[in-house]
Amino acid sequence: MNKNIRKFTIIVSSLIISASLFAACGNKNQIKENNKTTKTEYKSEGNEYFTDIKWLEENIDNEKLVLLDARNNKDYDKGHIKGAINAPWQGFANMTGKSGDKGWGVLQDEKALSEKFSKLGIDKTKNVVVYGNKDGWGEDGRLVWMFKMAGIDAKMLNGGFDLWKAEKKETTNEIKEPKSTNYKVEKLNNDFTITTEELKSKADKVKIIDTRTKEEYEGATKFGEARGGHLPKAISLPFTEVYNGDGTIKTKEELEKIFKDAGLKKEDEIVTYCTAGIRSAHFALILKDNGYDKVKNYDASFYEWAGDSSNPLEK
Repeated sequence: MNKNIRKFTIIVSSLIISASLFAACGNKNQIKENNKTTKTEYKSEGNEYFTDIKWLEENIDNEKLVLLDARNNKDYDKGHIKGAINAPWQGFANMTGKSGDKGWGVLQDEKALSEKFSKLGIDKTKNVVVYGNKDGWGEDGRLVWMFKMAGIDAKMLNGGFDLWKAEKKETTNEIKEPKSTNYKVEKLNNDFTITTEELKSKADKVKIIDTRTKEEYEGATKFGEARGGHLPKAISLPFTEVYNGDGTIKTKEELEKIFKDAGLKKEDEIVTYCTAGIRSAHFALILKDNGYDKVKNYDASFYEWAGDSSNPLEK
């Protein structure tokens, strides 16, 4: 295995030993089981954010494919899709210091991301597909959000690893050795994100969506947050609401009803947040896929907001 990739994997693994890092963006088994599936609505053709299992199976050996497993390293080691490279979100984030510190957990800069992407064999000629699982925290969405900011075309696999296994597709324990590239991220597109300072300056002009659980919204501090509650006037829309029980995404008609019932309009400026910007990145892409173009993910999210006692909270 390539020494750089092994080093990268070891670093990522060491970062995710703490259970709080896994828990920071949600709890397992939050998704209500049902028999619905919307696989056909999220085909690869013409979709900016999703691809489907049929497309992946047909292109699994394509040299232009870079397949990333966004789950934690323990789940990856138990079995993954052929050719997938393990890439937890922590490996692309600033993990210096502790949660609540300013800038903790946010996306790394262009130089650092260029090095990471190059080691993973990524450049603009590749088809990047990312998958997670239904009991995760939207890590696949977090990575795709990151790639969109970096100018790389990337898509989530609708249904993720759960649906792949449920359909009895091939899994493996073998680790693929990527072919390194020399990709340079010129400039991150900040249209996809917002800082604490920016959010505070326009809080009255945007609709804020809290994608955490209802318990967190109402004040529970499960993951080491400095304080409990939610941002003023935030609307509670748990990110698990977008999923069916099998891990596929609900139909656009169902999602549109959820968004309209929450008072959202296509022309609204929207900001999503969670605990560390993971669930909310995923949710932001779902909104974009449904035509809510003026949406941004608050990357620093509740950890940073609650960490500053001068920032107001509601319960």
